[in-house]
Amino acid sequence: MGNDCEHHHHSSCCGCSVCSDHSTLLTIAWVVGAFVLVVLLAVFITWLVLRPTKPIFYLKDATVYQFNLSLSDNILSTVLQVTVSSHNPNSRIGVSYDRVSVYVAYQNQQITLPTSIPPLYQGHHDINVWSPYLYGASVPVAPYLCGSLQQDEAAGYLLLYLKIDGKVRWKVGTWTSGHYHLEVTCPAFFSFDSTSNGMAVVRFQRVSPCSVIV
Repeated sequence: MGNDCEHHHHSSCCGCSVCSDHSTLLTIAWVVGAFVLVVLLAVFITWLVLRPTKPIFYLKDATVYQFNLSLSDNILSTVLQVTVSSHNPNSRIGVSYDRVSVYVAYQNQQITLPTSIPPLYQGHHDINVWSPYLYGASVPVAPYLCGSLQQDEAAGYLLLYLKIDGKVRWKVGTWTSGHYHLEVTCPAFFSFDSTSNGMAVVRFQRVSPCSVIV
């Protein structure tokens, strides 16, 4: 009888201990959950107040110095200079541009090497203008692209795409975010004009707004 009581008393103590541990874990879980919720709510409110807007890009000008297509070996050699403007529309957020490169593509094929843009910080409502040279020396192109280029020249028009690829960071006061991938695409419309000696000259047509993905 005494052993049964002793055993019963021991079991009750163990039950109390288990309940106490469970209650402590539950309290810790509630505290951690509440802390995470407060942090997420603070970030969300800050995001709503600041409302970061992605930069705005325009292709202002493009000059083609060389655009030679060799049909015998499907080789394209290109030299261009482009002028691109970037505008930060935010009144409270700065933009840091890191590891930005620019190149030109024709029908989704890259025809120039990427040219790096020096890192820069763009303040509130600031506008920056980039004018890099883009080179593509003896770039192999697919045979069907050579045919498309011939058709474009015969029609008198050429559509290239200026591509900007890089990393940006948002800056608010002393706080700086992590890196975000920047992808910009600018359509560049050209016309083929014939000079007096019969050589085709590629001329830029108009300012083009760019699509921006961040």
